[in-house]
Amino acid sequence: MALHPRPGSLVLSGWQRSPESRDYFNSIMHRNRRKHFGLLEAPVLPLQAPADTVSYKVFVSGKSGVGKSALVAKLAGLEVPSMHYETTGIQTTVVYWPVKLRDNGRVLLFRFQLWDCGENALRKFDHLLPACRDQADAVLHLFSFTDRSSFDDLSNQITRISESAGSNVKLVVGTKFDQFMHTDVTERELREFQQAWAVPVFCFQSAGGGVGRAGLADIAPLLNGLAEQLWTQDLQAARLHTDGLHCSFTDKKLHC
Repeated sequence: MALHPRPGSLVLSGWQRSPESRDYFNSIMHRNRRKHFGLLEAPVLPLQAPADTVSYKVFVSGKSGVGKSALVAKLAGLEVPSMHYETTGIQTTVVYWPVKLRDNGRVLLFRFQLWDCGENALRKFDHLLPACRDQADAVLHLFSFTDRSSFDDLSNQITRISESAGSNVKLVVGTKFDQFMHTDVTERELREFQQAWAVPVFCFQSAGGGVGRAGLADIAPLLNGLAEQLWTQDLQAARLHTDGLHCSFTDKKLHC
């Protein structure tokens, strides 16, 4: 469930269900399961399915126990841990996600490098937080529907993490939405927070969901929303630095 006021303005949100997308999503699947990509690995696309790859660093931020590692696992198609354990240091996970742009029909292969670090490790070692923030293109700010204090701390979290990291995309993700009945965080509060901070808010189930291609529907709203926000940021940056120049792609981003 996304509370973004204008979803799908740049990215076709339901494209992953279309026959046209099959070759692209087959490149990140193997025997109806998601492929796991290392830092130097990439999907192999068939000739009939060309796409430019754009890469982004995404920092996953939030209090201990809100479900950062579980969220990363679901986005990457990994097994979600059955029990909570504190991430001992920085863990990086690569997620590939194909999208189709609405305006020109171009297909882009987004490469998200997700950075996850345990709260205790961030407090203990001063160099970890700057490393996570350094050149981060986006920050996912997490709270849990079962932990009211994590929602109340969002304002401080955004100020402490995102503002000091400079200009970047900010998204808020509410985890454990499947346990929504056990929380006093209301949808009205989420909408008020989104309006006050001008950030998209996504509600995410931490357990269950489908596997294989069926499971793509669970992660599509968040990954499409992240891709849309990052691409919008790149287009805005390009407009500030060029006046009618030709823009091109590299393995990183849009350049003019």
